[in-house]
Formats: sequence, structure tokens, C-alpha cells
Amino acid sequence: MAFSISAVVLLAIIVFLLVRNGGLKGGHAAACILLGFYLASSSIAPTISRLTVSLANVIGGIKF
Repeated sequence: MAFSISAVVLLAIIVFLLVRNGGLKGGHAAACILLGFYLASSSIAPTISRLTVSLANVIGGIKF
């Protein structure tokens, strides 16, 4: 659960910065948010979740 909350915060910051500085319009951001909600309730949601967790594990396993 902690990962999903931090991912949501990170993505919200990215969207905010893109709307403010990157030329992303509010309508585009709203479309992205709606797409996310529809993807979350679709049959592909478990695959996306596993991919996200796997990617986080790979990134977490990198030794600096």
C-alpha cells in the first residue's frame, strides 16, 4: 500500500508540473486521469499492477 500511495503522489506531482510548465492542458490531464480509472477497472489492471511491482523491485534492487 505504501508504494501505491507514493506512486500516486509522484504521478500527481509530475502531472502538476506538466500542466504548469510543460504545456499539458487541463483537458489532457483529465483525459489521462479518466483513462487511469478505466484501466484500473479493466481486465488488464492485474497485469499493469504486476508490471509496476516488478519494475519497482528492479529499481529497488539497483546497488549504487
